Amino acid sequence: MNRDKQVLRELARRYAEIAADPVNVERRRLHTAVGDLRGKRPVVLLAEIPWSELAGEEELALQCEDPELRAAEQELRRTLYQWRHFPGDMIVPQAFLVEKVVRSTGIGITVDEDTIASDAHNPIVSHEYHDQLETEADFLKLHAPVITYREAETLARRDRLAEAFGDILPVGLRGHELHCVTWDDISRFKGVDNLLIALMDEPELMHRLVERLTGIYLDTVGQYEELGLFEAENQLSIHCTSALTSDLPRPDYSGKARAKDVWGRGAAQILATVSPAMHKEFDIDYMRRAMAPFGLVYYGCCEPLHQKIDIVEALPNLRKISVTPWADTEMACERIGKRYVAGIKANPAHVAVGKADEAVIRGELSALVSAARRFGCSCDIVLKDISTVCRNPRNLEVWERIAMELVQG
Repeated sequence: MNRDKQVLRELARRYAEIAADPVNVERRRLHTAVGDLRGKRPVVLLAEIPWSELAGEEELALQCEDPELRAAEQELRRTLYQWRHFPGDMIVPQAFLVEKVVRSTGIGITVDEDTIASDAHNPIVSHEYHDQLETEADFLKLHAPVITYREAETLARRDRLAEAFGDILPVGLRGHELHCVTWDDISRFKGVDNLLIALMDEPELMHRLVERLTGIYLDTVGQYEELGLFEAENQLSIHCTSALTSDLPRPDYSGKARAKDVWGRGAAQILATVSPAMHKEFDIDYMRRAMAPFGLVYYGCCEPLHQKIDIVEALPNLRKISVTPWADTEMACERIGKRYVAGIKANPAHVAVGKADEAVIRGELSALVSAARRFGCSCDIVLKDISTVCRNPRNLEVWERIAMELVQG
């Protein structure tokens, strides 16, 4: 047995042990109750960890030499590390899941940008986007992609890992989420300033642009459905929040999960500063069509929606609404109430310091938990968008400990 295989088998053994822990069953019940709008306490999750800053941790040091096996080793080590140090209410599946390999021909243009990176190992960089959509003639470059499922490549990856440790830990397949973030895409193709100016100066032109991109998105949804690329069987999360619910139809398992079997997600972060009327006109009215195929819908990301709940409610099958750190959480929870799940995000700035201030973290989280309880919200409380922890992973442990104390208190 070669060294790479020995490393993976030991990690798989430890992974299988935590996957078999009864706490996973308890957490599934908790997540499902929240997703079904009958949560007794918030689900606590940590996501988008700045792993590059934790690379010095001994538990995360990679040993495999083969690139493909090294990638699996990294996923195993990160799962084990988070379970040990800051699990929150994370759920570990009872199989190691290999993501289906998908290729796209693209939609006709690619992002043209200048970037500035302060840390070569951190994917968080500063962007300056160049305008590629100045005229309607430029819009004609946009077209639906051709999506291909590389099944043979996917199965080869799965089988190779199964041969290495499948007798210890089952190896399965994982599909994909498909998000509709039309205006975020436009901001990368035009630049933020150009986009906002065009909304004021050339509204009809922008309507034609978002109409074209909505059609492209729906075409892509159809291809994903036809190819069986959606994640239904193992969908534990929807963009860093819990996805478990008993209210989605079970896939018929003719081999292809349908859009109505899974969550859809939309967002329009760049419209954070526009009025509710403009947000409705330029995003929600199109997002209604984009989200129609899906069984349940989660809307929002970093854009404050506390004054826009009424327009978001127009989305079909709406189940979860994002409550960003820049929203008025009291107002958002009051307007969401018991009708939808509140996807509440904590402020990641509180862990982006040399040493986390426990009083500051406790103060923020106490206010979030209090607002959710006051208005009877089923909710997730998620720490995400963590650009940095100033190379101090103990900050994450402090945040997780305080969050769990408060939601369980």
